[in-house]
Amino acid sequence: MKHLVEVEPATATTGPAYRNARAKDGLLQAPPGLHSCWDIFRTSVEKYPDNPMLGRRRVVDGKASDYTWVTYKEVYDDVMKLAASIDKSGIKQGEGCGIYGANCPEWIISMEACNALGVCCVPLYDSLGAGAVEFIICHAEIQIAFVEEKKITELLKTCHATSKYLKTVISFGGVTNDHRDEARNHGLSIFSWEEFLVMGGSHNFDLPEKKRSDICTVMYTSGTTGDPKGVMISNESLLVNIVGPDSVLQYIGEVIDQDDVYLSYLPLAHVFDRMFEEVFIHHGSKIGFWCGDVKLLVDDIEALKPTLFCAVPRVLDRIYSGLTTRILSGGILKKTLFNIAYKMKLDNMRKGIKHETAAPFFDKLVFSKVKERLGGKLRLIISGGAPLAVPVEEFLRVVTCAYVVQGYGLTETCAGSIVSIPNEYSMLGTVGPPVPHIDVRLESVPEMGYDALSTVPRGEICIRGSVLFSGYYKREDLVQEVMIDGWFHTGDIGEWQPDGSLKVIDRKKNIFKLSQGEYVAVENLENVYGVLQDIDSIWVYGNSFESSLVAVVNPNQQALERWAEQYNIIGSFAELCEHSRAKEHIIAELTKIAKEKKLKGFEFIKAIHLDPLSFDIERDLITPTYKKKRPQMLKYYQGVIDALYKSMK
Repeated sequence: MKHLVEVEPATATTGPAYRNARAKDGLLQAPPGLHSCWDIFRTSVEKYPDNPMLGRRRVVDGKASDYTWVTYKEVYDDVMKLAASIDKSGIKQGEGCGIYGANCPEWIISMEACNALGVCCVPLYDSLGAGAVEFIICHAEIQIAFVEEKKITELLKTCHATSKYLKTVISFGGVTNDHRDEARNHGLSIFSWEEFLVMGGSHNFDLPEKKRSDICTVMYTSGTTGDPKGVMISNESLLVNIVGPDSVLQYIGEVIDQDDVYLSYLPLAHVFDRMFEEVFIHHGSKIGFWCGDVKLLVDDIEALKPTLFCAVPRVLDRIYSGLTTRILSGGILKKTLFNIAYKMKLDNMRKGIKHETAAPFFDKLVFSKVKERLGGKLRLIISGGAPLAVPVEEFLRVVTCAYVVQGYGLTETCAGSIVSIPNEYSMLGTVGPPVPHIDVRLESVPEMGYDALSTVPRGEICIRGSVLFSGYYKREDLVQEVMIDGWFHTGDIGEWQPDGSLKVIDRKKNIFKLSQGEYVAVENLENVYGVLQDIDSIWVYGNSFESSLVAVVNPNQQALERWAEQYNIIGSFAELCEHSRAKEHIIAELTKIAKEKKLKGFEFIKAIHLDPLSFDIERDLITPTYKKKRPQMLKYYQGVIDALYKSMK
């Protein structure tokens, strides 16, 4: 496997331990001279004081303005004012500070003030489900919290339980009289942003010494069952990880530098975005924040002109759908030209030609329009959080004129642990080799038929390295379940490819048995069916009392409406989802995919329910990283499932 070197031999139950071939002489370490996340920001202020750092665009009467910027030095000045006020409030090094709200400059300024004081940053993330904010405040014993103005009402609703710990609330903006009255009733001090900035006044304080082993942030992650878990991430984990993106770009002779621009829209409460924002701060680059409306995300991209774009598959699916719809709605001449250009470029890329030289004429004539729609300067798209469908990845590799890579990581591994190599077409559909600061091995899972020692090695992905988390806050029992002999057991099933890249093929516990004894790896099936352009998402279900599979499907609205128009079927989107012919149409398309992919008969979907509402966090059906919460989905759709099985008998 050309991209890997073996560092430990196989055992009876595990495959060999591998690392990136570029790390054969030793794993990458944190940048010298940096001992904490505060040092990342502090050194960039010293190097790039006048560089624009944080940008936002205001929305007035539904129209967004241009981006306005504050410099590294201006941000530093506000950070020190905030730190003085936090210190004056009595918060000590190592204690927790909550941050609750959408990404914005105030989020970063609050975070850096925590970093300055060695205070542990604890994002409060309401998307983890009902009661999550209350749970986190109490579990982490949060005394002070910075809160987005429109989230204050939600926060104050928790005070019946949280006021035992929470004493001070600071708004990212203003504070209403009603909020002041309610806070006072709960014994809380509440401040507007401007009030708290000056509260420290001439308060004298010394920044404490900080160590790499200190906990920098506790990020609560939902998983798919149970209470949120507080993942403790040290300064060292983040410091080691900031060298990761550069190590990926070095494959193509590029680096991130002060001229790069990053769009901040994925939640800062999630380690994927937090890590990348630290990378851009480290390089003195610009970070622009989105307006907050996913429908306007492409407009934000067009206005900001980012050079690197991080996304979860759902966002890239939306971009893909938007682009393909535009292409399909074009005239016959435009569609023909696009198809010729697409086929030629794709054929050349399959031969190993780099995307930038695969079809330069068509890049200028055809694909430049897509590039301009995405700001015109985009050079790297990184997908993470869940598998990206191969047709979507392939399409974006061709039309965006940018490198497109998939990454794999968890909160416990401090985000990107395994990342595909730009311009390596053979890595399409994989997450690539390990980054040069971790070791990876597969462990056999015999009950699922996965053998880490077979000719095609498959097994649970296990990771080792200094980027790993420092434990689950107050839950040592859970740590012992996943950390064994220094290896973190991810719960994901991987398959080594001949070139040393890894393909994530399943989830360890997402398996069930049908009534005739056949085992079904449901996540693998959902990935197969998920490539169908007529659907946005699918949840496949079966159990040991039934002999066949059923599914709940989120159809693609535009595709379904086009189909209905073709067959003169009239109705709203919700009405179309109830139409028997629509269900027959989707079943037929799913069956076609199943036959193409040579699925076994018992893996075919026999009945479906079409839900016009996407699987969402509000109904507690998915996690913030869009992973399905299967027990909750079964509970929510139990009536639907029962009806589907009844209809087949």
